[in-house]
Amino acid sequence: MLNSIGVPGIILLVILALLLFGPNKLPELGRAVGRTFKEFKEGARDIMDDSPTTRKTEQVAQPVISHQEVESKRLPE
Repeated sequence: MLNSIGVPGIILLVILALLLFGPNKLPELGRAVGRTFKEFKEGARDIMDDSPTTRKTEQVAQPVISHQEVESKRLPE
């Protein structure tokens, strides 16, 4: 994403942010954005950690039918 902006674009964005929010408000905004990314990352990690456990549980919970049981449950021809 930042590859297409380039250094002059980033400098322009920083100057624009300074003009809009002022030098006193920028650290607060930076901390808020940092906290938001941190919470998002933790939430995504929790979801990723839950997925393999759920899949293993679902696989174990399925009944296993032997070949003999399948043969005995077939309809007569």
